[in-house]
Amino acid sequence: MTFVRPWLLLLLLFIPFWWWMRRRRRRHGVLHGSSGALAETARRSWWPWIPPLCRALTLTLWIVAAAGPKGPGEKLVVRKNGIAIVIAIDISSSMLAEDFAPSNRLEVAKREAIGFIRGRESDRIGLVAFAAEALTQVPVTLDYAVLERAVNEIRIGNLEDGTAIGSGLATAVNRLRRIPEKSKVVLLLTDGENNRGAIDPRTAADAAAAFGVKVYTVGVGTEGEARIPTGRGLNGFRYEMLPVRIDEALLRDIATRTGGRYFRAKDSEALSRIFRQIDALETSPIETVRFTRNDETTRPLLLAGLGLLLLELILAATRVVRIP
Repeated sequence: MTFVRPWLLLLLLFIPFWWWMRRRRRRHGVLHGSSGALAETARRSWWPWIPPLCRALTLTLWIVAAAGPKGPGEKLVVRKNGIAIVIAIDISSSMLAEDFAPSNRLEVAKREAIGFIRGRESDRIGLVAFAAEALTQVPVTLDYAVLERAVNEIRIGNLEDGTAIGSGLATAVNRLRRIPEKSKVVLLLTDGENNRGAIDPRTAADAAAAFGVKVYTVGVGTEGEARIPTGRGLNGFRYEMLPVRIDEALLRDIATRTGGRYFRAKDSEALSRIFRQIDALETSPIETVRFTRNDETTRPLLLAGLGLLLLELILAATRVVRIP
């Protein structure tokens, strides 16, 4: 039992003092004539003690209620099917290519990732962004609201431009290697070829396989040509129609080495279907320990005190006779 305002419990010291003062007044009272006989009868009966006892208990209960008692939180072990997932998103400048309606590749990928996160219940999810280097945005967590905000805040230009698939994959695997869940998955989205970073993507894939991490790779982009930014001008990015280059052989090899799958998303609808397929691929039973929060339990104490006060008033008006 804990209290929100424990200092109010000091008021309980007033109750013994109030009882002592009451007894003192009764002891020094003067009885005359027939009132002496009534007083003697009152001393032999236990009824006169009930009203002051009710008053003392009422004060005690109300002081304790004012202190804000709170019981300990309840420990709940919830068993559900769940996995540990890290979403690794390419944020190189080519992800601004406008071949995915109604926006560019990155915005559509972010939208689908958020929809994927909202569909989870017991999966722990992390977020990694990579370009010429990789950076963990959110470690694996059940706080989906934080994840959603982090996905929304991903921007091109936060990292040096380039595509370091090996670094992105290695960072994601590193976030999963100590996770206790049996099913561990990296969902890697990229639209290019590995051209930066010190880690070879296949070496990162072998490390993932060693740690029991499956990698599902998604090649994002149309076939043929796309309107892709090639530099910045006074009015923003300059765009040109350029061939779409996705190293599908590499992405397929990464997936094969880890027991995952490779997908090609040629438009926003295809990317949406891929997320739904991945959603149904992996589940395993996990235990989640949760603690319930107990609010202040003041109502029972207030009602009990009110009942005792009512009893005191009834007895004082009927059974117990006050002697002036």
